[in-house]
Amino acid sequence: MSTAKKLDIADVNVSGNEPGPKVRPFGLRDKLGYLFGDFGNDFFFILVAIFLMVFYTDVFHIHPATVGALFAVARLWDAFADVAWGRFIDTRKTTPNGKFRPWILRMSFPLVITGVLMFVKIPGMSDGFYLAWAFVTYIVWGTLYSTVNIPYGSMASVITDDPVERTSLSGWRTMGAQAAGLIIGVGGPMVVFVDNQIDHNRMLMAAIVFGVLALACYIACYKMVTERVVAPERPKVKGSSKATMKGLIKNKPLIWILVASLTFMVCTMLIQSVNIFLFKDYFANAKAVSMVNLVTSGTVFLLMPFLSPLVKRFGKKELAAAGMLLAGLVYLLLFFLKDISAMQFVGILTIGMLGNAIFNLVIWAFVTDVIDYHEYITNLREDATVYSIYSMARKVGQAVAGGLGGVLIGVVGYNSTLKVQTQETLDGIHALGTLLPAVIFLAIFLIIVFFYPLNKQRTIQLAADLADRRKENNN
Repeated sequence: MSTAKKLDIADVNVSGNEPGPKVRPFGLRDKLGYLFGDFGNDFFFILVAIFLMVFYTDVFHIHPATVGALFAVARLWDAFADVAWGRFIDTRKTTPNGKFRPWILRMSFPLVITGVLMFVKIPGMSDGFYLAWAFVTYIVWGTLYSTVNIPYGSMASVITDDPVERTSLSGWRTMGAQAAGLIIGVGGPMVVFVDNQIDHNRMLMAAIVFGVLALACYIACYKMVTERVVAPERPKVKGSSKATMKGLIKNKPLIWILVASLTFMVCTMLIQSVNIFLFKDYFANAKAVSMVNLVTSGTVFLLMPFLSPLVKRFGKKELAAAGMLLAGLVYLLLFFLKDISAMQFVGILTIGMLGNAIFNLVIWAFVTDVIDYHEYITNLREDATVYSIYSMARKVGQAVAGGLGGVLIGVVGYNSTLKVQTQETLDGIHALGTLLPAVIFLAIFLIIVFFYPLNKQRTIQLAADLADRRKENNN
């Protein structure tokens, strides 16, 4: 059975039967276009991750534990929506504009509109209304996010089949996310906080501005990226879903990168949720969150030029493990340094963020590797299905982090009606922002080292084996 073919400079059209137009070689245009995709995604994703919990607690006055329950329910729903949408896309025919790109353009408009509605506060309504508004708008936004993010993430494996080029795409995607994080994380607190309190009118204006920018980025992604690896249309075969499931279960690289990614997502979301409270209450300096976000994004941009050389020399698995070890040790150190200032905290954290940045830069390249491994063991090319399973794990991680973050903030005694929290609550917030990330990052280090099987040599061999098989199938 044919699996997939790579379109060269002059090749066939997507049906594989007739001469087609020349296909532009992979290059900077694709990298920039792919960057714009996650730039658009994260204008809202990071806005929500950083500000939505404090918006719900301090503007809608919803209890933190209830917010946590909302985040958990929504993300679990999204996890299953991801898989359903991934299977749906894999059953669609490839169009002249590609298989994945059209969905990014189609679904971006309702996604952005719903995102803005999350930050709308209608004056004079009851607490029950605000709670219902939060549940409905947040869950609908999360569902629509799947309809854009699944095709976007799946698209990386069809832009190119070269492992090094895919690593560069992973890096450029991360740069797009970090650029959005830099703008929102650094500028956002300066804009939306007034006298150390969130202002709902400013929050809404920020959401509108970022929504317009997100749409522009999605359109740029659609225009600039080219899909090159095309799977021939196959007749529907009875039992194909069963074969897919067997392949997923046998895909050990997928299973362990799912575990590592889920755990990493829990940590990242937890840090983003807790940091607002850590700096607003423990350090009494909410705007210092801007410096943390500047460091987080800055380390990614600092390391980006070295990504491909480092991967060529050491491998993705090896780099990711080293990054998690460094991040875990730095957060553990910060837990014991309780009397430092906010700026001293940020200064030490910068070292740990270098490790975090390494993992962030290579994580999406792991996904393209496990998609290839699925093809290798099943002879089926199912990019969207495999990516949706990966995305599902991240959504579960978001559900755990959202629920855990809200619950833990409540458990340590946070009270939004108090101007100054108790010392016991402040100590609890500090532990949530330091000790818990340390434990999680070190756990990820152990997972990558001892369980993820695709080291540098095996990844190179996998790409070579698939290339040979595709040549045989296409001859």
